[in-house]
Amino acid sequence: MKLTFWGVRGSIPSPGPTTVRYGGNSSCVSLSLPGAPTVVFDGGTGARALGTSLVAQAQADASTPRDVVLLFTHLHADHVLGFPFFAPIFVPGWAVRVGLPAADEAEVQERLGRFMNGVLHPLRLAELGRQLSYFAVQPAVPWAIGPWEVEGIRLAHPGGSVGYKVKGPTASIAYLTDSQPLAPPGAGVAAGLEPTSAEQRLIDAIRGLDAVIFDTMYEYDEYLTKMDYGHAYPEYAQALCAAAGVKQLYLFHHAPDASDDALDARAARFAEASSPRIAVAREGLVAEF
Repeated sequence: MKLTFWGVRGSIPSPGPTTVRYGGNSSCVSLSLPGAPTVVFDGGTGARALGTSLVAQAQADASTPRDVVLLFTHLHADHVLGFPFFAPIFVPGWAVRVGLPAADEAEVQERLGRFMNGVLHPLRLAELGRQLSYFAVQPAVPWAIGPWEVEGIRLAHPGGSVGYKVKGPTASIAYLTDSQPLAPPGAGVAAGLEPTSAEQRLIDAIRGLDAVIFDTMYEYDEYLTKMDYGHAYPEYAQALCAAAGVKQLYLFHHAPDASDDALDARAARFAEASSPRIAVAREGLVAEF
């Protein structure tokens, strides 16, 4: 299993001289396994480079499956901006299945069509290739994608958000963004206390996983001024994953103003962490399990 980070920023893409090492593209992560459909988490601006890479790989190797499952956590702009530039949508012979939290397939298309409406983007959803299909994600209801077992996990974010747990043949991971802490300051696991009921549900969902990608957009002091913005901080993710026995934590969804130097300092701060191990996600990072 190969986990690849194509976009690690939150809120708005932030290319520039201070974000070269960690990257400025917004949320997009892929999970791949030879012979299996590629699972893609979110369609932020990182999806453009991913799509180009997938098409090039298939052209170089005819045995490569031309099958992608794109799972949206929610449809805030930073998570959908790359979708109209995702190359497999436009190349004949590909199958792209799009899933997001909704009651049914019609609602999936209606919600995604609010962005792909000819106004916010020149193309309309109905004008995209026939290789697209849609399905609704119901949290806590597992389903299979080839060798993958996938389950949606309800998160805490304005307008709603659903994370994803994926069990594969060799490892299991979770992608959990965007979500604010499930306990107020001074309560729950980050305070060294018993988890709240909401925290316990999430701990049970990610218990024993090989890796978790978690929204840690803010430092704690900044979080205290933006508690209702729907994002968390590193120490919260660390406490939650420690309680669940997670092996590896990736800090993700970096703030647009988080410079390379600031993220280097964050990485150094957690370099000695072991339960879980902690890494700061960056564009181009590849992890194999």
